[in-house]
Amino acid sequence: MTTPAHPPASAQSSLKERLEADLHASMKSRDELVTSTLRMALAAVRNEEVSGKAARQLSNDEVLAVLTRETKKRREAATAFADAGRAEQADRERAEESVLTAYLPAQLSDDDLSGVVAAALRDVDTSAGRSALGPAMKAAQAAVAGRAEGGRVAAEVRRQLGL
Repeated sequence: MTTPAHPPASAQSSLKERLEADLHASMKSRDELVTSTLRMALAAVRNEEVSGKAARQLSNDEVLAVLTRETKKRREAATAFADAGRAEQADRERAEESVLTAYLPAQLSDDDLSGVVAAALRDVDTSAGRSALGPAMKAAQAAVAGRAEGGRVAAEVRRQLGL
């Protein structure tokens, strides 16, 4: 398996265009894993584009959200396959996850996540206890901006709120 090489993103180059270019490159190099994974990812992006009342072009942030969702699906499927004793399928799902992860922003470390959440919570009234969780999560998710999984963010917000 080869991870696609990424040229520096120019202002005109969208994430979807980069996925399509990498798909063509993987097809030329006959890399079956990367080809099938990028086809699946682009299909998910196209499905998202045509969902709703009218077809639309997705922004880079929306494409990133689709890729994040697909990566999470691969991670969960790998766990399910491994738990069921199907190591070969679990390995395939993990390989697909690693291909998709190359397109996602770097994930925050636990220390960085703690600092970002703490900074986000400074602007939120956290004295209300459990009812402050919603506004706190909204602020924390906005500050994290896809650089950490929602479950990790929620756990850190709860920890800092003392819940």
